[in-house]
Amino acid sequence: MSNGRRSRAACAAAILSAGLYLGGGQAESGRTGQTLRVCADPNNLPFSNQKGEGFENRLADLVARDMGTELTYTWWAQRRGFFRNTLGSGACDVVMGVPRDFERVLATRPYYRSTYVFVTRADRPAVRSFDDRALRSLKVGVQLIGDDYANAPAAHALARRGIVRNVVGFDLYGDYTQDSPPSRIVAAVAQGAVDVAVVWGPLAGYYAPRQPVALRLTPVSPPIDPPGLPFVFDISMGVRRGDTTMRDRLEEVLRRRRADIDAILREYGVPRVDAPGK
Repeated sequence: MSNGRRSRAACAAAILSAGLYLGGGQAESGRTGQTLRVCADPNNLPFSNQKGEGFENRLADLVARDMGTELTYTWWAQRRGFFRNTLGSGACDVVMGVPRDFERVLATRPYYRSTYVFVTRADRPAVRSFDDRALRSLKVGVQLIGDDYANAPAAHALARRGIVRNVVGFDLYGDYTQDSPPSRIVAAVAQGAVDVAVVWGPLAGYYAPRQPVALRLTPVSPPIDPPGLPFVFDISMGVRRGDTTMRDRLEEVLRRRRADIDAILREYGVPRVDAPGK
């Protein structure tokens, strides 16, 4: 795979892991001049759910209150087609979490920077790098999106090192009839089904403390795997390309409410590799 394709695959994987599953569902939203219309997944904690329990729900509420507008949602399962059927169709105006360089939206300035992490049991040795020789004998859990082009960056990094036979794949989409299906990869570490898992930080940071045994989160190293596969991403809010008015309004809120946003991210255990408040 070329360097450019690897970078696009990594970006796609971060979007998916961050809760933007690019897909189909059912929209519910109305439009008024005084409404903040947000596109979100109804079943994807810690990012969002229909009960408003995710940190992106909390951020959307903060933004709407700061702007003095009503908040409404377009609920859509975030799989393939998500952006086409939400922002692209005009059903809503804002997606609360996208990589800064995601080309299908106009992104705000980033409001946090996070990383993929190695998840291990706290009573077992830590894994700190893809070059750790222990990865050749441990059961390694990775999230798989589908075809090779879109697989999560961990699958590519391991395959490049010849680590394939001991890799256990977890469908990133999962069983949508269950609550927040991507979370089962973290539970698999606690249950001993895998020895280590490579997981997008906000997902791991939320679910690790909720397991029956103590888990350890270690930032993935290297943060950019040669020749150019990133594991660290700046996360922004996204609007339709060309909608500079909405982008600028959101950035004003990000500046004014920086401390409140950092507090929400801390509450949900989001691993940060930026400096909160910077």
